[in-house]
Amino acid sequence: MDQLVDGYRRFRATSWPERKALFEKLAARGQRPQTLVIACSDSRVDPSMIFDAGPGELFVVRNVANIVPPYSTPDHHHHGTSAAIEFAVRVLEVSEIVVMGHALCGGAGALIDGAPDAAQDFLPDWIRIATPARDIALQLSQDPEEQRRILEHQCVKLSLRNLETFPWVRERLDDGKLVLHGAYFAVATGVLEMLNKDGTFRPA
Repeated sequence: MDQLVDGYRRFRATSWPERKALFEKLAARGQRPQTLVIACSDSRVDPSMIFDAGPGELFVVRNVANIVPPYSTPDHHHHGTSAAIEFAVRVLEVSEIVVMGHALCGGAGALIDGAPDAAQDFLPDWIRIATPARDIALQLSQDPEEQRRILEHQCVKLSLRNLETFPWVRERLDDGKLVLHGAYFAVATGVLEMLNKDGTFRPA
């Protein structure tokens, strides 16, 4: 905790004076981000840093393996990712959604190797959502390293398909009020790839 407090003190001493007016404006008018980013919880993958975005610019949802579950009938269970998507689309009325996967994704790796023994309460059921992505990866390659890369790409594509199962997302897509994008970040090189219409990922 000491390291975090030290970081906060640096923020107050350096960044806060420069951005005080911006935060006051955001506090007064509320947030109006145009983009929802759905990314992995991995500590090496920070959407605000990667997109060089400031406060108020991105509405960010992070979970293991950047997975979007398919739409399900509202019930009394917990749907954290779906709730965040609903808020971003129906309340904030974002105009773009970016699903960003990344290299070296532990959640994607657990789809092939199995969830770690110490994480058996919730993780296995969560990553099981992306089983179709794993099956495609295993069909397309026999090489373990290539399988992982394909799987990480396929997790992005699966999440984009699942986004379209939300009726109010589909409605806005059809009306031209919303656009979906896929992205993939290489941790070791810092290269960001974007998903093209032909289904391939290419450097931005």
